[in-house]
Amino acid sequence: MKLYRALLHLYPSSYRTEYGAEMTGIFAQEVRLRSTVLGRLWLWVETFLEVLSNAAAVHRQIARRDLRYSLRSLLRSPGFTATAVLLVTIGIGANAAIFNLADFVLVRPLPFPEPERLVKVYEKHPGYSMMELSPANYRDFIVSTSSFESLAAYTDIDMNLLGQGEPLRVEGAIVTGNLFSTLGRSPWIGRYFAERDDQAGAPATVMLSYGFWQTEFGGDASVVGKSIILDDRAYTVVGVMPPDFHFPTRETKFWRTFQFQEENYKDRNDNWIIGIGRLKPGISIDQARTGLQLIAKRLQQQYPKENENVGATVLSMRDELSKQSRWLLFALVGAAVCLLVITCANLANLLLVRAIARQKELSIRVSLGANRRTILRQLLSESVILGLAGGLGAVGVAAATLPLLARLVPTALPTQEVPPVDFRLLILALGLTAITVIAFGVAPAIRVCRNAGLSGLREGTRTGGSGSQRVRSALVIAEVAVSVVLLISSGLLVRAMWKVQETDPGFRGENVLTLRTALPLPKYEKTDVRKQFYTKVLRDVRRLPGVVNAAYISALPMVWRGGIWPVVIGGRSQNRSEGTSASLRYVTPDFFATMGIPILSGRDVSEADTNAKPYVAVVSESFVRRYWPDESPIGRHFEFAAHDREVAGVVKDVRVRGLERASEPQVYIPYTQVPDGWIIGYIPKDLAIHANRPPQYLVPQVRRIIGEADPQQPISDVRTMDEIVAGETQSRAVQTRVLMTFTAVAVFLAALGIYGLLSFTVSLREQEFGIRMALGAQQGDIFRMVLSKGAVLTLSGLIPGWLLAYMSGRWLQSLLAGLKPWDILMFSVASALCFAAASIGTLIPAMRAVRVDPTSVMKAE
Repeated sequence: MKLYRALLHLYPSSYRTEYGAEMTGIFAQEVRLRSTVLGRLWLWVETFLEVLSNAAAVHRQIARRDLRYSLRSLLRSPGFTATAVLLVTIGIGANAAIFNLADFVLVRPLPFPEPERLVKVYEKHPGYSMMELSPANYRDFIVSTSSFESLAAYTDIDMNLLGQGEPLRVEGAIVTGNLFSTLGRSPWIGRYFAERDDQAGAPATVMLSYGFWQTEFGGDASVVGKSIILDDRAYTVVGVMPPDFHFPTRETKFWRTFQFQEENYKDRNDNWIIGIGRLKPGISIDQARTGLQLIAKRLQQQYPKENENVGATVLSMRDELSKQSRWLLFALVGAAVCLLVITCANLANLLLVRAIARQKELSIRVSLGANRRTILRQLLSESVILGLAGGLGAVGVAAATLPLLARLVPTALPTQEVPPVDFRLLILALGLTAITVIAFGVAPAIRVCRNAGLSGLREGTRTGGSGSQRVRSALVIAEVAVSVVLLISSGLLVRAMWKVQETDPGFRGENVLTLRTALPLPKYEKTDVRKQFYTKVLRDVRRLPGVVNAAYISALPMVWRGGIWPVVIGGRSQNRSEGTSASLRYVTPDFFATMGIPILSGRDVSEADTNAKPYVAVVSESFVRRYWPDESPIGRHFEFAAHDREVAGVVKDVRVRGLERASEPQVYIPYTQVPDGWIIGYIPKDLAIHANRPPQYLVPQVRRIIGEADPQQPISDVRTMDEIVAGETQSRAVQTRVLMTFTAVAVFLAALGIYGLLSFTVSLREQEFGIRMALGAQQGDIFRMVLSKGAVLTLSGLIPGWLLAYMSGRWLQSLLAGLKPWDILMFSVASALCFAAASIGTLIPAMRAVRVDPTSVMKAE
């Protein structure tokens, strides 16, 4: 019978208490009637199946009854129900979105097989911890390394697509033949490159991204095997990659192979490709890094001039995320946690108030014979209903919020732009909801059930219990403290963004239109052919109404940040280090006038600076400070980009690396002083047009002019310089808007928490206030009493909030653009805002307190 009694525990305790003895007696009688072993064995089988079925039915019946009761109870309190669901929806939804974003960027595996074995390989130079590989060093790494299963390489490229309607400039990548096998991804249709496709003289082949295949080729599977024209050369399409393949960036539309010639391996300072490798099983990143460093040291000995001080490094693919991108996400996660704390505090307060308000009702039910377990189960059922409703709302909020946060996903990450709304997000939102609602619903439910009965009738809602008051006060203080942290942190980040935006970029962005006309090769391989194109386009553009000036450059500031070359003065240095290098750009005359970059001394480049004349250059003022700090630079010579050059002019520094990073010295070279077919990556391609009014009206006319100069030449990247500069703070702006939204919600909830606590306190102390006023207290005394309570709560939250805000500022200091984490202005403004919100939350309960009628209160008592 012990086994049968244990089996009865499958029933609810209330059912077992009521019917357990009777069921045990019936089962004992059945056992006595079954005299054979087989009969008793069959009885146990029947009993076990019957108990399982009946217990499940009883549990379902009780659950339905509890849920119906709980639903009716919640519908009788629509204000409470709506507030609780809204709190969960907003608080959990925002947290689910931010946590999902952080997981997507920082944690979730990249969309490649065994992504932890994929690494990036770079060279190291003095002053540069990461620099692209030269083809020669890359080849030696492949031959000598034993750490990699395969080592591939790639670089970005833009090419003109012809023959598919209007000429189109598309972004792509040049890759080694083993890149796709290294990444481990199979094509959607066709095949991927084999190493034979990368051999010198092999047929030109290309692979397409899924999106590019859909938009430009209509998703036609027969495109495999056909030819397309890229930069005047026919390429045979061999495959299409899957929809979720984005490498090296989300903007990559096609891939073609390098097909290196022997001449590509001659210059070990020609750094322009990025290595990507798959480690052998069991090889760690540190082991691979050590192995490549040993190879680099051997190459230093073998090539002492070219590879002097050249090392190597290995990084995981996620390690390439910028420090700023990481800290922006960390800051948002911290803000989301703060909002979660405030949501939990408000929800706990709300449930505590409801539990206290129902104390008398539940005490009466217990006094009339209701089971405490039944009451506890029904109260928890209410929490489950609130959690389900709020959780579903939170999933909707998270799904709607994720696209708004897409700009915080770094473009360099080889993933889709918007984090997917998948099963993980659903589990995260519902999990947070369950933890929040049930955890903060259990304590009030247990408390109210423990006090139900005569003690609960004596306590009632008037006293409320000193313990619950202390708990609610502590929760409100926590809300105020967290609100202060969010106010100060978001304020510091807003001020930092304003400070960055106020940084002088060194050029004029207002009314400057930019666009790209990247000239294809070999059509424009010769310098004179390019000169004819630039001359015609610039002449016709300058004639347009409203145009002040126009010019071409290799790449606009903040658009392209590379092109680092060693500077040699008097034969002192051949090494490309932080102190002996500069970036290179070719320009047409009047570029500095077009961009509003002052010429500090000397002259601009001119059309007379040809290959037949001595090579000249215009340098930045930082170049002069580094090499001739106390001397006139005009007329001095230096070796740069394989030629001796004379300084013709000096211009103001430009922040080519963005508003927050210092730029290396700049060297600007006349576009006409370059041999045919030489350093083709620096061919001027970006056109800047300065107008005397907003220049968007110029776009159709500029398109026409370029079409007349070359009908097959597409234009791309049409935008103003103001848009380019604004893009430098775009991630900050998105983060700041999210933080300010979180802060506004947090302050509102904190004020709501103070209002709720003081309102409840006033309702509990109505008799006290009535007696005080009957004994001669003035309304002003009562008003000040309530206000002082709110002020004490606010001050109690401000002090720990200041300390936490200072710690938060120290943690976020890399994002503060030089601001101090103890910025007095922000601490003062945040405290004032917090007091203002708290005053609003305190005012209504204080007004209610002074309206208490002593006579009515005494009569009610």
